[in-house]
Amino acid sequence: MTVHGHTRVDNYYWLNQRENPEVLEYLKAENAYQEAMMKHTEPLQNQLFKEITSRIKQDDMSVPVKHKGYWYYSRYEEGMEYPLYCRKPVKNGDNPTVISSEVEKSPANEQILLNGYEMSKGYTFFDVGGYSISPDNSLIAYSIDTVSRRQYKIFFKEIATGKMFSEVIENTSGNMVWANDNKTIFYSVKDESLRPCRIMRHELGTDPKDDVEVYYEDDATFCAFVSKTKSERYIVIILETTLTSEIRYLDADNPKGEFKIIQKRQHDLLYGVGHYGDYFYILTNADGAKNYKLMRTPVNATEKEHWEEVLPHRDDVLIEDFDLFSEFMVIEERSKGLVNLRVMSWDGKLDYYINFGEPAYTVETSANPEFDTHLLRYIYTSMTTPASVYQYDMKAKTVELLKRQEIVGGFEPSDYVTERLYATAKDGVQVPISLVYKKGLVKNGENPLVLFGYGSYGNSVDAYFSTARLSMLDRGFVWAIAHIRGGEEMGRWWYEDGKLLKKKNTFTDFIACAEYLVKQGFTNSKKMFAMGGSAGGLLVGAVANMAPQLFKGIIAQVPFVDVVTTMLDDTIPLTTGEYDEWGNPNEKEYYDYILSYSPYDNVEAKDYPAMLVTTGLHDSQVQYWEPAKWVAKLRELKTDDNPLYLRTEMDFGHGGASGRFEPYHEVAMEYAFMLDLLEK
Repeated sequence: MTVHGHTRVDNYYWLNQRENPEVLEYLKAENAYQEAMMKHTEPLQNQLFKEITSRIKQDDMSVPVKHKGYWYYSRYEEGMEYPLYCRKPVKNGDNPTVISSEVEKSPANEQILLNGYEMSKGYTFFDVGGYSISPDNSLIAYSIDTVSRRQYKIFFKEIATGKMFSEVIENTSGNMVWANDNKTIFYSVKDESLRPCRIMRHELGTDPKDDVEVYYEDDATFCAFVSKTKSERYIVIILETTLTSEIRYLDADNPKGEFKIIQKRQHDLLYGVGHYGDYFYILTNADGAKNYKLMRTPVNATEKEHWEEVLPHRDDVLIEDFDLFSEFMVIEERSKGLVNLRVMSWDGKLDYYINFGEPAYTVETSANPEFDTHLLRYIYTSMTTPASVYQYDMKAKTVELLKRQEIVGGFEPSDYVTERLYATAKDGVQVPISLVYKKGLVKNGENPLVLFGYGSYGNSVDAYFSTARLSMLDRGFVWAIAHIRGGEEMGRWWYEDGKLLKKKNTFTDFIACAEYLVKQGFTNSKKMFAMGGSAGGLLVGAVANMAPQLFKGIIAQVPFVDVVTTMLDDTIPLTTGEYDEWGNPNEKEYYDYILSYSPYDNVEAKDYPAMLVTTGLHDSQVQYWEPAKWVAKLRELKTDDNPLYLRTEMDFGHGGASGRFEPYHEVAMEYAFMLDLLEK
């Protein structure tokens, strides 16, 4: 392949043929090899799987959410891989905890909207993309993927009778919204590269072939989605790429009307909207507001020149999101790497932050569909606190724990320690690390440690709890998350410092974190493992080339490792929409830079750590052939005798196996891989 006068030879390009029987046999042979080489760990894998799944409450349910006269929730019955999606009518005086206890005793008056357990029968993979209830509460539209390519079919059902409508809409992104007439639905359709690009209007009871196209996005770098404002007054089309967005809106009472533009797209202008009263509220980076500011504009004058400031931009605080209520506005802000929830009343009398009191945690507003309420639902977790759903009274400033994830068999947070540390990067920047370990651990440099990272797309990986992780902590492992550049943990600049021509900061930050943890006595290079998935797989792949001596082993989950070839092929899903993330290698400057770190292109004849690489044949985000080619090239060139395994899930895609318990087979395999290496 010759580009910009530079020629690359790809000996394994032939693996890019999903339907070729020889390719399928090759992948199966790699699976057979991995199974044979890890066969002695099967008892350990089974033990780990049983440990992990035994901590999960079998007959569990979500906290009910109130909306338009019903409590909505999902629940599992014993042994079920997939949930029942249900609702119950609201009665005077009831609350979420009362409803939960009622359902546990007897699901009387319960309507089962979708029975995931029954619907999944006959499918190896099954995923409910989402569902939407008609404004009059009588109908449900829902989307299903049974292939794992994130191409969803939309179905319609009458809730009271269970009667299915005949029409089925194919090849959608899985999201859909009802207009207020209870018969019109809007949805987005994907093109050949799986880009959501077309917004369609469907009228219930008609043939989807007659559906009307209301918008087509011809810029291949943009994706198109449809949504509805919390007020239910407007249907909105969201058009976005990494650095630019545009939003169009339509009165939900007039589904056959014309969509209007809030603000025409301008390169580097990002914005999102909410609606309250006579105004659209707009979160935007306009006019150099790198960390975003909150504006508002009259619904009849939406262009940028009419925007007025509600919350200013601040250099040290990133505004991530906002939610609107009849008397309050709630702002999600990120400061010094941690999310804070700010509550402000419309009358200006209240403006305060909710206190959480741990050094590292994750918090986010939860399902809050009701507008006229002073109760805020949020989810809180840390590396020692299981996921906890709270209800906060914004008037009284009181909080109620509605549900904490139950760990079957007992779990005591005080048995574990969480810390927030900072490593110094190559250029002097302080990089946060969140870590957790069993109390009593001695920092003598002899502890096994997993260092996890992602560092792309501005996605922040906050400190979170994992029931599966307990199996490793109880075996003496330290678990660390490197909050490296390319995420947004420290603000928008943190993201911008780890993308395009600064992408290598992501990799050198991770290396700095690894070196720091060794220096602090947590571990050593013979007991440390790197782990990352997707763009995090790119991270650990690049680090394997740059600093292989630092790690005993690497777990690369669905890794994006053939960056140059993929970004040169605009027929592959995600490529065109990601030029602003990685750069467009059709331009020589970006070609040269991406080539300098692309894991596949930089494999050398040298020693590498032990590696377990996973992928899915139907992966729509990172095509299976990237990790397959990478492993083949590593086999050809590496000079060590360390294990190198490729595991391809032949029935699954990017997210791995579906279901509640099934995904833990892969987790158990990864854990066994690490534990086995420590014995050698």
